[in-house]
Amino acid sequence: MGKTRITPKVLHDEHKFCAGCGHGTVFRMVAEVLEEKGLDSKAIGIVAVGCSGIMVDSFGIDWIQAQHGRAAAVATGVKRVRDDNFVLTYQGDGDALCIGIAETLNAAIRNENITTIVLNNGVFGMTGGQMSSTTLIGQKTKTSTKGRSAELHGQPLDIFNLLKNFNVAYLARGTITNFKEINKTKNYIRKAVEAQLNNKGYSMVEIVAPCPTNWKLDPVKCMKKIEDEFIPYYKLGEFTNGEVI
Repeated sequence: MGKTRITPKVLHDEHKFCAGCGHGTVFRMVAEVLEEKGLDSKAIGIVAVGCSGIMVDSFGIDWIQAQHGRAAAVATGVKRVRDDNFVLTYQGDGDALCIGIAETLNAAIRNENITTIVLNNGVFGMTGGQMSSTTLIGQKTKTSTKGRSAELHGQPLDIFNLLKNFNVAYLARGTITNFKEINKTKNYIRKAVEAQLNNKGYSMVEIVAPCPTNWKLDPVKCMKKIEDEFIPYYKLGEFTNGEVI
């Protein structure tokens, strides 16, 4: 007999993300892990600007809205004064890895005991699909209408190539293209949460996920795009010294 999946109590209302958006699945996984760990009543989440900010309307933990890109800095301050709370940032790639790259890197350099969840869909989603640091070569966006060019725009950012240089607790990258990958990614989130609970320091889980609205593809084609184009560049798995374990 299959298992009955029950919606986490911390999700008190329907989310408001676009149909087929990866945030809906990721935010459900985060809620399940927090509830499994008994953290839903002591978690403090930090969002900044972007689609991730929508989750505060239906995800029933305490939230703080930071300035664009500044979630890691705000989370650092919160964790340092409220060490008994579980502190996470929930961000998109445009927020955490483009505008907020300085805050993200400096939190990792200091090995702050916080957990960062980053949804990577290769665009600034909320503002209309502009190119971000993680946009793939050849990927067309509102600001790279002929496709990203390495010569003109540089190479896409693989954040783990930078974070591998620092003494951080846990790094993993997952996706949500099928049930198997969803379960693996949820386990990565669980391990990132445990890293903070065990006072190991900074942890990040990057999740490659679709943006049907700005990719202008239906959800099924989005999943194929992730498998065919994103995953060959953004390797999945748990990372040690920048390499997949």
